Amino acid sequence: MSDDNTAYPKPRAAWTLLAFLTLAYVSSFLDRYILGLLIDPIKADTGASDTQMGLLSSAFTWVYALAAIPLGFLVDRVNRTKLVALGVALWSLATLWTGVARSFAQLFAARMSVGIGEAVLSPAAFSMIGDSFPPARRGLPIAVYSMALVIGASIANLISGGIIKWARTVGQVSLPIVGEVATWQFIFIVVGAPGFLIALAFLFLREPPRVESSPREGASFTDAFSWIGRNAAAFFTFVPIFMCMVAIAYGQFFNAPMFSRTYGWDTANYAIINGISILAISPATYIFAGRYSDSRVAAGDRMAPLKLAVLGLFVMIPSAAIAPLLPAGWMAFLMLCVTTFGIGLVSATGVNALLAIVPGDIRGVIVSLYYFFISFIGGALSPPFIGWLNDTAFGGEGLRYAMAIFPLVFGVPVMLLSFWSLRNYRAALARQEAASV
Repeated sequence: MSDDNTAYPKPRAAWTLLAFLTLAYVSSFLDRYILGLLIDPIKADTGASDTQMGLLSSAFTWVYALAAIPLGFLVDRVNRTKLVALGVALWSLATLWTGVARSFAQLFAARMSVGIGEAVLSPAAFSMIGDSFPPARRGLPIAVYSMALVIGASIANLISGGIIKWARTVGQVSLPIVGEVATWQFIFIVVGAPGFLIALAFLFLREPPRVESSPREGASFTDAFSWIGRNAAAFFTFVPIFMCMVAIAYGQFFNAPMFSRTYGWDTANYAIINGISILAISPATYIFAGRYSDSRVAAGDRMAPLKLAVLGLFVMIPSAAIAPLLPAGWMAFLMLCVTTFGIGLVSATGVNALLAIVPGDIRGVIVSLYYFFISFIGGALSPPFIGWLNDTAFGGEGLRYAMAIFPLVFGVPVMLLSFWSLRNYRAALARQEAASV
């Protein structure tokens, strides 16, 4: 690992690349999040159950998690900006396919295809961020990139709310070539089309030099698994914190129908209010977490990113469990704003903490494995679990109770485990610092 800050790109080049990576991540999460706002109209057109809608959400996640591992190996070895360009183009095409799908089976296949394209982005992004910013100034850039999650969610809410209101006045939308499409299909087309411009931009962006991520002579794919074997206690107590965060975030897939069915909120109005609240809370949370983390690391506290993540864990689990049980919609919504703050603390600091203990030349694979675990278990299981619990335990009429139970199922064991997470992480950090001397 290089300690010479002059080896990194100039700040202007580094922040320009970060801006486009963040824009791509906004586009990717916009596509992921928007499905949850359209559950009831998709169910009405396809006859799907809540369980099937949960599986539809997970179709993306399964492929995303599995594809990330081999793509992470490529990230460590090929031109990363060109790889991102290919990924963005692929998921944009798959999103357009979602918008013209005529059956649940086609929707399922389209969502799986989205997962293949998106799997390349974050491993490539974090590899390039690690090669663009020195460790003591890396927290804020990672927080800015991670903030794309909530910006994408906010834009998804605002776009969906606006289009739903507009479409109520015009009925179905007629498009050239495609013909008439339902409102929910038109939303996917609107979301997918701009991605091709983002993909084009990455063809012209320069990849940063591999300051920390150059493969060692004779390095192989198995080196990453060897590292995990040597650091198993740290890795497998670290990952559940962020797996739980993803589970809570993806569980909000059912927020719009829950507010509609429980509190009588109009979905379009909920989407607009939620979009505004996310913009008001999350960017400030991410920037605070990134700046505070950087200041503490610069002061010598290399544990600071993980400490913030654990704090966020203890904020988001109780608030997510309490919110659906509150008697009024506005009370539930305010409590979920607390959950949003907790999610922000965890999301903003996770990969920064991970990069501190991982050698640069295996970061692509390790970050891919990290995303495999947090996506495959956290993201893939929570929506189907909520849908299944509502359909089987509550006869489809107790969505609020299913949503109150799932944070406890996913979160309480991780809260108990977090004390070992901090201890094992400290040991892994000491090993990596010793190896870098």
